[in-house]
Amino acid sequence: MIRILATTFAGLLGLAFGSFLNVCVSRWPAGESVVTPRSHCRTCARTLAWWENVPLLSWLILHGHCRTCRTAISWRYPLVELAVALLWGAGAWRYVPAALDPNSSARDASCALLAMAGKFAFDWLLVALAALDAENLWLPNMLTLPGILIGFAYSLLPWYWIDRLPIFGIREATMAGLALRSVLAIVTAAGMVLLLRWLYGLIRHREGMGLGDVKLMALLAAWLGLPATLLAFLIGTFLGAIAGIAVILFPSRREDPKDWATTRLPFGTFLCIGGIVASLWGVAIINAYMRWVGL
Repeated sequence: MIRILATTFAGLLGLAFGSFLNVCVSRWPAGESVVTPRSHCRTCARTLAWWENVPLLSWLILHGHCRTCRTAISWRYPLVELAVALLWGAGAWRYVPAALDPNSSARDASCALLAMAGKFAFDWLLVALAALDAENLWLPNMLTLPGILIGFAYSLLPWYWIDRLPIFGIREATMAGLALRSVLAIVTAAGMVLLLRWLYGLIRHREGMGLGDVKLMALLAAWLGLPATLLAFLIGTFLGAIAGIAVILFPSRREDPKDWATTRLPFGTFLCIGGIVASLWGVAIINAYMRWVGL
């Protein structure tokens, strides 16, 4: 019962933080404050009533349109709120039992709570970056760089919330071993994307993936470790390929159908989706694959 209540509370808290994230995604690209002015319609500038700010429910009650000017409210608003709510609920469902286990020591309970806080931060970061890249093709340093540092700090904890697979043959019993593994994972993941970026520019004579994607890969490696990050990259590449095919088959009226090759896709969004999948099921997927190939 307590587990269900904690999961419900975490989901509701996720809705609230998802609503705040929507404010950030709307205002950061324009260089606006996320504190003032109060929430308002981006088209007619009318200040919203309190009941128009209820996460998810307000969008449903208003049928996705502004009450005054009837401008459509983007699907991004309910999707971001729902994504953060579900991910935070999943985090609480996983870690609350360990935190409340009467057989657990005070240290183990504290570790479980700190691990849950780390998962909440990681999920919020990825949803934020996915939304910003999808709308603005922007992966801001103010999120990626602190995200790398925080992820690196969490990677030094032996009880960290991701049951990562061993890599590089490094033993993890010491702090130095944990730090070395994390640094190698970050450098390898970022270097891989830098190499692909350089090769694309060499062949096509134009920029492919941006430096924001490089920093995002480093962020994923800091939090997830290298194997799960490579899985996230494969998932992101697969989703990007599907999006690219869709652009070819269903070109936008605003674009020259013959110029589909220059259409920019939010690869960071696909990477974030891959990172979320890898954080939830990465170890199970990788272990299943290793058993399948006989490793």
